[in-house]
Amino acid sequence: MRLVLLASCLGFTIAAPARLPNIVYIMSDEIAYYELGHMGNPYLKTPRIDGMVKDGIRFTHAFAAAPVCAPLRCNLMTGKHAGHASVRANDGGTPLRADEATIASLLKEKGYATGGFGKWGAGGRDSTGVPEKHGFDIFFGYYDQVHAHSFYPPYLVRNSEEVKLPGNEGGRTGQSYSHYAIMEEGLRFIRSNKDKPFFCYFPITPPHGMYDIPGGDPAWKQYQNEDWIKDEKIPQDVKNYAAMVTMVDNNVGQVLDLLEELKLTNNTIVFFTGDNGGQDRFRNGDHPRGFFSPNKDPRSGVEFRGGKGSLYEGGLRIPFLVQWPGRIRGGQVRDLMFAQYDILATLTELAGARTPKDTDGISILPTLLGEEAAGHKQATHPPFYWEFGNMQAVRLNNWKGVHIRNKQSWELYNLKEDISETTNLAIKHPEVIARMNKIIAESHEPARPGTYTTRERHERDRRAKWGTSRPQPSPRVASMNRIKGKNLVPFEKMKLVGFSSENQSNNRKAIFAIDGRPDTVWHSSWSDGLSKHPHELVIDLGATHRVAGFRYLARQDGGWNGAFAKTEFYVGNSPTDFGSPAAKVTFTKDRKVQSAGCGKPVRGRYVKVRVLSEVNGEAWGSAADIGVIGKPAK
Repeated sequence: MRLVLLASCLGFTIAAPARLPNIVYIMSDEIAYYELGHMGNPYLKTPRIDGMVKDGIRFTHAFAAAPVCAPLRCNLMTGKHAGHASVRANDGGTPLRADEATIASLLKEKGYATGGFGKWGAGGRDSTGVPEKHGFDIFFGYYDQVHAHSFYPPYLVRNSEEVKLPGNEGGRTGQSYSHYAIMEEGLRFIRSNKDKPFFCYFPITPPHGMYDIPGGDPAWKQYQNEDWIKDEKIPQDVKNYAAMVTMVDNNVGQVLDLLEELKLTNNTIVFFTGDNGGQDRFRNGDHPRGFFSPNKDPRSGVEFRGGKGSLYEGGLRIPFLVQWPGRIRGGQVRDLMFAQYDILATLTELAGARTPKDTDGISILPTLLGEEAAGHKQATHPPFYWEFGNMQAVRLNNWKGVHIRNKQSWELYNLKEDISETTNLAIKHPEVIARMNKIIAESHEPARPGTYTTRERHERDRRAKWGTSRPQPSPRVASMNRIKGKNLVPFEKMKLVGFSSENQSNNRKAIFAIDGRPDTVWHSSWSDGLSKHPHELVIDLGATHRVAGFRYLARQDGGWNGAFAKTEFYVGNSPTDFGSPAAKVTFTKDRKVQSAGCGKPVRGRYVKVRVLSEVNGEAWGSAADIGVIGKPAK
């Protein structure tokens, strides 16, 4: 829908402040609808966020514009739904186009200082989508979402340049907790711009990513008397997650307290929300919908179906709170349905800025401030449209349709009577499906993403998630099989000089195939982009050897994904020039060390491992360790 906004409405019907209002938008990564204290969660403590319910307005039907991180950030910033968005993949790197307006660029036209602090996700470095090219005076944090999984990366990014974090190598430990640096920079931005209107965007990472939080964080104090926190049977990541949610709550308090200190409270509208629907993390027999039950009402037991990544309610329903003392009446709970792509039109109306004609949202300002103050009635929302992966969805009032693309099949639910989406009514209401088919045809157009000049720095950022860190030893490592034996070339003498692919995002690096640790795993690329057979590793033995054979240890973590089947081993005097295979073998599903002999020793310094198939017939390759049997050549 294209909404024409009259700036005069703002100027004459709202009791105008002395200057344009400040805007603070806090979006916590994956904090879910039922993961807040005021929603009855029995574990998580969020007193400052709960205070926003008393002092402002809570929405019960706020929707993510997409069920995953990167697309929804594009939808939010550009005001476009998924069918018109430039970013639709959740790869963390697909960029906005250079010509796209954003909330920041539109507010900047009205004289706003603009700052973003957290995870961008709408274009990596050296792309057309970087935030400083889309209206932000400053953006500090992570440009790529894989980078954002670690709270101890070796660096963060400010306006495309690296800012070193002392004592960090990546992974799960270090000396500089990245979220502290991000929050400090954001608070500094507010303080520095207190005398002019500002837009401060906090797309903060917690509680998503690796579940790490310093032991000395003040959030832990709120749990010190909780019996479940002391229960050694409950995993530490579960406890860390709770503390991270409360850390976010403290961050909200920091922002509100700073605004009060600077006497900006009455001229600042503050939003708090999540990004996409909850994920049923930490599931077990006692908690089938996750330890914290993010998509289950703790009071009634009623559930949202699905979760992050799906277009059912569990993937789309998000918490959404807004406060503005003196402008928004406190204690309201409203059931207005809207999505993240409506925020652009809301903020441009608030600031008297222009709203581009190619946006899809409506302004919810009349609901926030009241229709009299806004100068017009709340517009009726056009049909909602979503798409992600194999799914498309439409909402028409209480009707929710889910279209499965590869099956060309429909599911239809009456959410007024069936919020859990259990009873498919598609066959009974062909007239509704017909209308939804028309909406899909009108709403979807091919994606037109932005471009990169080079991906070198973007790929560097993705690698920074783990950096040079190695995984912490598994508590089960003592019971795992290991490659041992006479004439085994020491792992510390070998060096990896080449590999076909590795999966950086979950720290399955190629170097782990020759590190002598059975609890680490090399895995070919899959979540970072699927690489198919053959998979190859090239190993430098450090000196010329008479190689007699090879050893292979499949992953020891319980999975078989990537376990070698047909495999060839080559020996040569150059890392790039190998003749015929020194050994051919077909490995099987076996956790124990498996062997491949050369028949007779082969002289050479370099070994190439070439994996042709996987034990389950899939495209992957993986290894806990690869050993070489041989003696130094005389």
